[in-house]
Amino acid sequence: MATAPIEPPQRLVSALGGDPDGPAGAWLEALPGMVQQRLDAWELTLERVHEPGGRSSLLVHVRLADGTPGALKFPAPGRAPAHEGAALAHWDGWGAARLLRADAGSGALLLERLQGAVSLRSLPEAKALLEAAGTVRRLWVPPADGHPFASLAGRTEEAVGELRALGSATQAEGPLLDETLELRRALPADASEDVLLHGAFRQGKVLAGERAPWLAVGPSPVVGERAYDLAWLVLDRFEDLAAGSGAASAARRRVAKLADSLDVDRDRLRSWTLYRAVDSGVREVTRAGGDVQRGELLLEFATWL
Repeated sequence: MATAPIEPPQRLVSALGGDPDGPAGAWLEALPGMVQQRLDAWELTLERVHEPGGRSSLLVHVRLADGTPGALKFPAPGRAPAHEGAALAHWDGWGAARLLRADAGSGALLLERLQGAVSLRSLPEAKALLEAAGTVRRLWVPPADGHPFASLAGRTEEAVGELRALGSATQAEGPLLDETLELRRALPADASEDVLLHGAFRQGKVLAGERAPWLAVGPSPVVGERAYDLAWLVLDRFEDLAAGSGAASAARRRVAKLADSLDVDRDRLRSWTLYRAVDSGVREVTRAGGDVQRGELLLEFATWL
């Protein structure tokens, strides 16, 4: 049978580095065949490739045999979060897109289709934060016994050496970086809870749906404390906040408001927000093709906390 007429979006091709002889290049070359294999095996009808798409996976709009719309996702090797399918299966549609089928060989996930063009970022800020808080609250459930997810301590430990090395090349070097690394050491050690977290939660990861008004997608699941998930929500639209008057006070008010609305300790949310701001800021400033201006603003945001 002829392979599916798919063309990977340019955003994905660019993100994978353009190495035709490496694993990413081989994966891109094999994509049409992998798509066709899943279409045949799961009796799906191809509609179109989602554009502009993401930087770590291919998303294809399909129809199931009964006409139900679906989304077929193929994670790029070494780029997609580990155990995304396991997290979606555990939530089973509660607060997140429902996983319909999974293929261990290709890593393909068949998901319920959401409105990819309509995320919480389309709402006014106050309304978006309210809906985001209500959505992420549903995801914070105990993991199953024998779960495959990394611990928050383990995930952030992997970044410590790299962050210190990268920080020496940025304005994060010195007290700010020292505080960040000390917080990373101390926070997991005295956390009082271990729940399943989305791991990459922000307004752009919450899409409009039919079954529920808003559902989360694209988890990078990890087990730890809720404040870690909420920290990236504090940083959402931080550029708009920074452009206003009294940005530092507004940043601290946002921490307090989100912490209080979800019964999360303010100090721990402030600490995880500082960690995530510095970690992301340093990486933007130092990586090839990174957004230096955004990275520097993230580092400035961290000083306001």
